[in-house]
Amino acid sequence: MSDKEKLSTIIDPDELKKEIMAKYPGKVQKKRSKGFVVNDPKDESLEIQANVRTIPGIITQRGCTYAGCKGVILGPTRDVVNIVHGPIGCSFYAWLTRRNQTRPLTEEDENFMTYAFSTDMQDSNIVFGGEAKLKKAIKEAYEMFKPHSIAIFSTCPVGLIGDDVHAVAREMKAELGINIFGFSCEGYRGVSQSAGHHIANNKIFSNVVGINDEKVVDSKFRMNMMGEYNIGGDAFLLEDYFKEMGIELVASFSGNSTIESYEYAHKVDLNVVMCHRSINYIAEMMEKKYGIPWFKVNFIGAHASAKSLIKIAEYYGDDEMIKKTKELVDREMKRVEEVIAEVRPKLEGKTAMMFVGGSRAHHYQELFAEVGMETVAAGYEFAHRDDYEGRRVIPNIKIDADTRNIEDLTVEKLDEQFRPDLQERKAKLEKSEFAFENYDGMMPEMRKGALVIDDISHHESEELIAKVKPDIFCAGIKEKYVIQKHGIPLKQLHSYDYGGPYAGFQGAINFYREIERMLTTNVWKMVDAPWKEEPEIVGSVVTEYC
Repeated sequence: MSDKEKLSTIIDPDELKKEIMAKYPGKVQKKRSKGFVVNDPKDESLEIQANVRTIPGIITQRGCTYAGCKGVILGPTRDVVNIVHGPIGCSFYAWLTRRNQTRPLTEEDENFMTYAFSTDMQDSNIVFGGEAKLKKAIKEAYEMFKPHSIAIFSTCPVGLIGDDVHAVAREMKAELGINIFGFSCEGYRGVSQSAGHHIANNKIFSNVVGINDEKVVDSKFRMNMMGEYNIGGDAFLLEDYFKEMGIELVASFSGNSTIESYEYAHKVDLNVVMCHRSINYIAEMMEKKYGIPWFKVNFIGAHASAKSLIKIAEYYGDDEMIKKTKELVDREMKRVEEVIAEVRPKLEGKTAMMFVGGSRAHHYQELFAEVGMETVAAGYEFAHRDDYEGRRVIPNIKIDADTRNIEDLTVEKLDEQFRPDLQERKAKLEKSEFAFENYDGMMPEMRKGALVIDDISHHESEELIAKVKPDIFCAGIKEKYVIQKHGIPLKQLHSYDYGGPYAGFQGAINFYREIERMLTTNVWKMVDAPWKEEPEIVGSVVTEYC
C-alpha cells in the first residue's frame, strides 16, 4: 500500500468519490461533493457540509422535524399523553415504533407509550380549522387517562392552515389544571429530524425543567443522563452501573423516563450527554441557568464505557465511588475480553459501513474496532458540522434560514438556584485537563482515507456497495431490504431489529455475538438481487373500448 491510505488495497477513495459524483448533474455534483469527504484526521481545515436541505429528487434516509420531536425526544417518556395534531397517517409515528423500553416502578404507574393519540384531522378540519377538534381530543384524553401532562405535536397541515396549538395548550392547561404544552414541529420546519430535537429541547426546558422545586432529592450523588433513549433496554444496563457506583439517576432524557422527573431535573450535580446532536441544547441551557456542568460520554463499546464510568466517578471525586467503579470495570472487562478472544479471529479484518442518526455512526465504530473490524465509510442522517468535526467549529458555522425557523431561547442565570459550588468544582478539574462541554466529533477518530458522507443518497449507497463490498452495512429500516438484496447483511442501529441491549459491557458482548452470527452465516452468499437478471420492469397499456 502506498503512503496514501486507501479504503482497501484496490480502492482509491479519491477516485471512488470522483466516480460516484460523476453520475450527478453539474450543480448537484458540486453540492454533494461538499458532503462527501475523504477523511484526514490530521487536517483541521477539512470541512464537511452538513445540516443543509436534501437535494430534491435524491432519495436519502432522513426523517422530518415532527419525527425528531415526537418520535425521538418525547416518544420514550411514559407518563405524558402525546397527542399528534394532524391526519392519522402522521400518527403512525405516534405509536411505539422505535423499541424504546420503559419500566414503571409499580403496576399502577402511568405508561402511555404503547398508545397512539391523534386528532385524526379530516378534509373539513383542514378547510375550517382543527382547534376545536384538538380541544375535544385533549378533554377526552384527560377524562379517560388523567395523565400527569399532555403534549401536542403539530404536523405539516397544522402549520399550513395556522392552527395555534400553543393558545389551545394554554387554554386547556387553565381549564384542566395539568401541564399542557405544544410543539411547532411541522415536518417541513427544518432540514431534518435535528430541527425537531432542538424544538423539543427548547419546549421541555421552558415548560417542564425546574417547575417542581418542592421535590427533595437528598442522595449524595445525583446525575441526569441525556441522549440515551433505551432502545432494546440499553438504559436498564446503565442504570444498574450507576446504582452500583452509588449514583442516583434523577432523570434520563429520554429513555425509561417521566415528565415528572424532568420537572426536578435541575436538582442534580452533573449532566452527562450520550447523543450530542439530540440533547446538547438542554445540557447547555441547564448550565447557564443552574450552573450544572456537563460533559460527553459514550457507553457504546466496552472500553468507551469503562472510560466514561471512570470519568463520572472522578468528577465526583469520592474515593469510595472511584474504588467501586474500578472494581465494576475490572469485573466486567474480564467477561468482555473472554468473548473478544473467542469472536475476534472470526471477524478481524472485515469491513463495516454505517449511516445512522445521532452519534451512533460514531459510537458503534468502537464496538467494531474491539473485534478487529474496520469502518471504511460512515455518516449521519441529520448531523451538524460539529458532530463531524468537533465543537471547535461551532463559532464558524453559518446560521442559515432554516435554523432561524427555530426559536432561540434567551437563558439567564437563576441566582437563587444557581450552583456556584459546582462551577468551582468544574474550574478545579479543568486545571487537571478534565474536559467539559467538549466533543471532538467523528472525523478525528476515523482513519485517513475513510469516507465520511453526510445525508447519503440511495445512488451513493449502491455505488459504495458495488465498489467496496463491505461485509456489513448499518442503517435503518428504510434501507434494510434494499441492502440485503445485494447480498450484504444489514444491522439496524436505530431500533436494533429485535436485538439489544448493546450499551455497556453486557451490551458489547451482545453486539459481538450478533455480528458474529450475521457474518459467519453463508446465507448472504445465496442472495441474488432480482435486478441482475431483470434490470427493467417493462409495462404495457391496453385500452378497451366498450
